[in-house]
Amino acid sequence: MFKDKLTDDLSDRKPNLGTLFARDLTEKSVAGGGESGSSPNGVAVHRPGEELELIEPNGSLDLGEKGSCGGYDSAERIAAAEKWSDLEHELSQEEINLEKLRRFAFTGLPNGGGIRATAWKLLLDYLPPSQDLWDKELSGNREKYAKLKEELLLTPSELWREKDEALNDEADVAGQLQRHRIEDHPLNDVKASVWHQYFQKHGEIAEQIDRDVDRTHPDLNFFSGDSSFSRKNRGAMRDILLLFAKVNPAIGYVQGMNEVLAPIFHVFSTTYDEQDLANVEADSFYCFVRLMSDSIDHFCKHMDNSPVGILSTLSRLMELLKANDEELWCHLVYTSKVNPQFYAFRWITLLLTQEFKFQSILRIWDSLLSSPFGIQDMLLRICCAMLVSLRSKLLGGDFAANLKLLQHFPDEIGIEYLLRVSRDIGPDGSALHFDM
Repeated sequence: MFKDKLTDDLSDRKPNLGTLFARDLTEKSVAGGGESGSSPNGVAVHRPGEELELIEPNGSLDLGEKGSCGGYDSAERIAAAEKWSDLEHELSQEEINLEKLRRFAFTGLPNGGGIRATAWKLLLDYLPPSQDLWDKELSGNREKYAKLKEELLLTPSELWREKDEALNDEADVAGQLQRHRIEDHPLNDVKASVWHQYFQKHGEIAEQIDRDVDRTHPDLNFFSGDSSFSRKNRGAMRDILLLFAKVNPAIGYVQGMNEVLAPIFHVFSTTYDEQDLANVEADSFYCFVRLMSDSIDHFCKHMDNSPVGILSTLSRLMELLKANDEELWCHLVYTSKVNPQFYAFRWITLLLTQEFKFQSILRIWDSLLSSPFGIQDMLLRICCAMLVSLRSKLLGGDFAANLKLLQHFPDEIGIEYLLRVSRDIGPDGSALHFDM
């Protein structure tokens, strides 16, 4: 349950890479500490009714390059460097210890060096623990992705170009293809036209995906602008989402899936491995599929009222809040009457990708993907922690004030604070025990 006010300098009011490494407060104290209580697993949090004290951090931990730590004392720089070294060592083993990797990831992974990309692939079961199998698994999946694209997505022009390259020595066949290409074109409305059939297959869904990809998280310049790099990234995102819709026709594409894909695509694009960079699209597709399999029912309207639908999940969130802070639960449900559908629907379906700065999202996902109880359980814990962190304001607010607050979660609430509080939340008020 919740204990004394947090007096650690964990607030990350300015989005920076300091959120990438959670400092273990059970091992050392920091400025402003000394009065915190501790739970059975050593996590300091505040009790209901107490004001949350946020202490400005002493500096920022920037590990964009290995060993670069700005603003932190030598002990913290050493600790961060040791963690980086330990992660590199673990990921270099012939057999990856997934339990150890989860413990590392749960407290935050670094951006640089492609460590997060490799770790996420392992945590999503895209890569097996044995490194001897990596090449075989990756090449097999990448080949399958190329075939899926050829079968379902390639435009007639792209197909003709591939056939030209494959048959460039067969003049007669190449000539026939060239004549057919001239006779057919994108504006051809004849039913037999391959272009007409292509546009019928894709239709409005491609246009919707294009619009959504262009509006992906405002912190990302990854997809904005008109550079060849941005156009390539938008095209890859579009193809992933369109292929997902084609492979899953019962689900199709639902607005917001682009936001769930963006962190995966971004992280996989920051690796230094040339083969991985050349196959970001394929790897992102398969990891996106794995991630969506855990929450796909939340995107299906006809499943809303089922035991696995979004309404059931929202009810679980409120039950979790009631078990951990009944006073706040009662105020939200009976006094201000703010239905969780008005704010938590987006939190849960989009895995919090619209509530925080992008670097904070990556840090949150480190914990989501590595939680010993699964993504959805950890997600609900974090959502509950978000509510508890605002309890003073929520208890003093009416419907309009609380709705506005919850739909625009304040930046001053530290991500590391939220994650630490989430570890002390359980269905019966018990803490999440994870030997760190």
